Amino acid sequence: MFALEAQWIYRLALTFIPGIGSQSAKILLAYGGGEEGVFNLTKKQMMRIPGLARPVAHAFAEHRNSALKRAREEWTFLQSGEITPLFFMDEGYPSRLRHCPDCPLILYKSGPADLNAPMVLGVVGSRKATPYGLSICEQIIRDMASLDVLIVSGLALGIDVQAHRSALDHGLQTAAVLGHGLDLVYPAQHKHTAGRMKKQGALLSEYPSGSKPDRENFPKRNRIVAGMVDALLVIESGVKGGSIITASLAVDYARDVFAIPGRIGDEHSAGCHLLIKSNRAGLVENANDLMMAMNWNPHSEKAPRQMNIFPECNDDELLVLKFLEGSGELPVDELGARLKWTPSKTSTTLMGMEFKGLVRSLPGKRYRAIREHSLPG
Repeated sequence: MFALEAQWIYRLALTFIPGIGSQSAKILLAYGGGEEGVFNLTKKQMMRIPGLARPVAHAFAEHRNSALKRAREEWTFLQSGEITPLFFMDEGYPSRLRHCPDCPLILYKSGPADLNAPMVLGVVGSRKATPYGLSICEQIIRDMASLDVLIVSGLALGIDVQAHRSALDHGLQTAAVLGHGLDLVYPAQHKHTAGRMKKQGALLSEYPSGSKPDRENFPKRNRIVAGMVDALLVIESGVKGGSIITASLAVDYARDVFAIPGRIGDEHSAGCHLLIKSNRAGLVENANDLMMAMNWNPHSEKAPRQMNIFPECNDDELLVLKFLEGSGELPVDELGARLKWTPSKTSTTLMGMEFKGLVRSLPGKRYRAIREHSLPG
């Protein structure tokens, strides 16, 4: 088995163990020193990992072999070439999303869109959009066509698909986050739009092939929409539903949220009014309002890509970077000994740094600093 194939099978297998979410998987990766190292851990070792719930160790022991089998099947499916898996530490993974604590371990992608575009705008709204809402959506995206902006939504009926189609029609990249595997399109009537997006945008999902559009998947996918954007625009929404959930998640992730107002008493805009009145969203009426609020200049040349934004480091993280810069890479035990830290503190700090994209775990429980995050000279 080639090294890359083996690495991906271990990564995929982590997502196929019942009860192990992305946060538990990241704890295991940090403690195990990499994908293969996780699968070499015994149940007893897992039960001693700080911050890891005991049921996770039980689930891992019970489902390890079946998860590896399912991962091999998924890897074979991915060799068709139309779908690319993105690991949360990969360069192509959405950098904004990576810094969210509940970001997916793996995203499946079909299409060429740059998920780390200089500007990323999420657009969500009612599935039962009115002609007014659809018109506003088209106008705003049309008037942003001079920007290097990626439009993100969920390919649902109403505002979602209008946002995607408007972006495609005006030459903008657009990405849809789906609540099912990429081997199908839901709803089926959006198959043509999805086909266009595979050429001029991207379809994204955290769900592997064979995953159906189950009801519980859609609230989960909303966190991906909220996490991978700079700003979220809500166009028509009731006081309950997916758009309000996505807006609340965006607020939690410290994203800018905006809403389009409607007529007083109109149920289609009641959610937008609620967001504005509760100071969770800024009021915008057009693209210019949004661009001014975000300081997105439509008259300048397209901004250069900013692929890896350096996150703030605390004192402990700066110490780790200092040692790794001097040594290239170090085993976790040796690093802890040099720092005179407990194994628990060392593992926890490294885990946090890996989430931020500061370090990368290597086989043999070794770590190295990621080059673009080197300390200044």
